[in-house]
Amino acid sequence: MEDSRVIREITPLMGKDSLYIADRKKKEFTYPIHHHEVFELNFVEHAAGVRRIVGDSNEVIGEYDLVLITSPDLEHVWEQNTCTSENIREVTIQFYFDMSDDGFFSRNPFYSVRKMMQEARKGLCFPIDAIMHVYNNIDSLSGIQDSFYAFTKFMTILYELSKCEGARTLATSSYAKVEVASDSRRVLKVKNYINDNYMDEIRLATLADLAGMSPSAFSRFFKLHTGRNLSDYIIDMRLGYAGRMLVDTSKSVAEICYACGFNNLSNFNRIFKKKKNCSPTEFRENYHKTRVIV
Repeated sequence: MEDSRVIREITPLMGKDSLYIADRKKKEFTYPIHHHEVFELNFVEHAAGVRRIVGDSNEVIGEYDLVLITSPDLEHVWEQNTCTSENIREVTIQFYFDMSDDGFFSRNPFYSVRKMMQEARKGLCFPIDAIMHVYNNIDSLSGIQDSFYAFTKFMTILYELSKCEGARTLATSSYAKVEVASDSRRVLKVKNYINDNYMDEIRLATLADLAGMSPSAFSRFFKLHTGRNLSDYIIDMRLGYAGRMLVDTSKSVAEICYACGFNNLSNFNRIFKKKKNCSPTEFRENYHKTRVIV
């Protein structure tokens, strides 16, 4: 059930428009946390110290930041935090593509863009090399008067970003309500089991049996294929569900703790604070205090 205090953004992007581009200089970020139906590529420069929240990701950015978000339900905000710059620039590009299996963007030339769009359902943050690679195109985009040429330049930006290395997702799959994916059938089978049983005790031996491997071999296999320890993966998934419940329900922290597979409240609070840089109560208060539907 969606929180009644959340406001869904009504974006300036109208029915037949392809892009909405807002290029602005500012001294501070004041817009509250929000989500919206359309996709968004947001570029920020000269804003070191700003706190960027995307779903259950909470990070302080440097001089440059570039994030793509393609989920209508993923809350996000850039907050002033400790930033003292008086020369902040923010370029927000809102757009919408039909990403269905038989849509125009299902064609082969758009394969890498389509794949990037799917990843960006959790929010996708680009490394500084990628930002600098497309900087000139972003810098000049708002000055293009012809909508066709603006659109083709924007498509170039997306294509170049889709080929870059080092982009990373921000929100956890469980928080963003995105189905888990894997290039390995055995890993996918295990991930699906964890996703379906995160609220219960999950034993290494059970997962190893699912994969048809010994526990020690499976642990190495999982780390090799996911880049993460099994225990860290399970904790992150549980925390993602916990974060979503903190935002979307009125259940107590203790109820959420046990509902998400943690069997010790103090341990849950400690892990949550370590991973999210705030307590569960602070996480909930921060969202409810500033959350808006746009």
